[in-house]
Amino acid sequence: MPAEILIPMIGASIAILLAILMKVSKYFLSPHAWRRTRESLTAYLYILPSMIILSIFVFWPIIYSFVLSFFKWDFKNQANPQFIGLDNYIQLFKLKHPVELTFNVAFLGTFFIVFFMAFLLNSLLDLKRISDKKVKNLIIINTLIGLISFVLWNFISYQLQWIIFLWLAFSYVVIAAMKKIEGTPDKLLLRLILFVGVYIVGTELIKIPEIVNYLSMAKEEADFLKAIWNTSYYVLLSMPITIFLSLIIALLFYQDVKGKVVFRTIYFIPFVTSVVAVSLVWQWIFNDNGLLNYILSFFGVEKILWLKDEKWTIPTIAIISIWKLVGYYSIIFLAGLQNIDKSYYEAAEVDGATTWQKFAYITWPLLSPTTFFILIVSMIGAFKVFSEIFILYSGLPGPYNNSGLTVVYYVFEKFYGEQRMGQASAAAYVLFGIILIFTFIQFVAGKKRVHYDS
Repeated sequence: MPAEILIPMIGASIAILLAILMKVSKYFLSPHAWRRTRESLTAYLYILPSMIILSIFVFWPIIYSFVLSFFKWDFKNQANPQFIGLDNYIQLFKLKHPVELTFNVAFLGTFFIVFFMAFLLNSLLDLKRISDKKVKNLIIINTLIGLISFVLWNFISYQLQWIIFLWLAFSYVVIAAMKKIEGTPDKLLLRLILFVGVYIVGTELIKIPEIVNYLSMAKEEADFLKAIWNTSYYVLLSMPITIFLSLIIALLFYQDVKGKVVFRTIYFIPFVTSVVAVSLVWQWIFNDNGLLNYILSFFGVEKILWLKDEKWTIPTIAIISIWKLVGYYSIIFLAGLQNIDKSYYEAAEVDGATTWQKFAYITWPLLSPTTFFILIVSMIGAFKVFSEIFILYSGLPGPYNNSGLTVVYYVFEKFYGEQRMGQASAAAYVLFGIILIFTFIQFVAGKKRVHYDS
């Protein structure tokens, strides 16, 4: 029986069962217990219609697609899907031709760099504040081991690399458990400089293999890896610019200027405009002889093939996304700004604080819940980019060489184009896993930096 019929029948049966329980329980429960039970059953009856709709259109497709990802269900096997285990997931990462760098080596190299930098930055910067000699000596010894192995990484065996990596990881956990430093000053800029420096030394000078290097080589040998590469590029390009511009516009909206209500409406219009209409307008703007090239010609810029050159595919999509979303996020930032108590600014003015100091020490910290929300929402939305590409390139994943192929476009092509529903479901759940990991990281990082006190 189809789920569209089965689920409503189950819902109706549950409603009848709840009604019967409501009547029968009156004869077996005390008046107080019966009143509480009646209130609970009545509440369940009210939410039951919504649960039926969510079950049909949300919960059931999620569960069914997850089960489907373990089956070979395509055009030839529609009647009898074959259980193939993890083969659909393996096929996603299978390379057409092997590359020089293997995934295992790249994975190990990446985690070694991350653990080494985390160990170095979190330990050495706070070394002077540690009074326990055992902890201090353990930090110094492990730092020396890490430095020596970092320099000689390409000259030691693969097994020894794993031993060093596991030892440093274990030591880092032990030191983190033993080291309880309170009131450590914020050295974010110094940590960032050291992080970038160590990363450049490790990847460029010492040539420690890492995931980015592996993906840059393997993306041409597997369509799904190319989709992950393009999607990550789009997320890293569009998210920071969108959030930065949204904050700037929100700060301008917050000022007492004439006509700000009109400007808020103008900036918000792109968000409520159809994606199809927006993409078609930008298709005309990005044309070889379109408006954008015409404006750039006044500044001596040669004609850019926005829609025909693969290197401009992701930036082109990012420009459309930024233009569409910046107004929406600026309104959210504006709501956060209006929620900040003005007494903080009045006290800062009495103390002689500058405009920058008021922003850095009052506005930005108190905007952290709003910023955190926008980070989560914008990241999830960026990973799901599809419509702009489909409309802008007339149903193709970019001009050529799959330069605009994203993970959602890959799922769409596998499901509707090739009728491989099992592989499409597997790709969708890999994307879900990626989004889940990054969201979890943001929640963990936000525990110490997001302030919910107004």
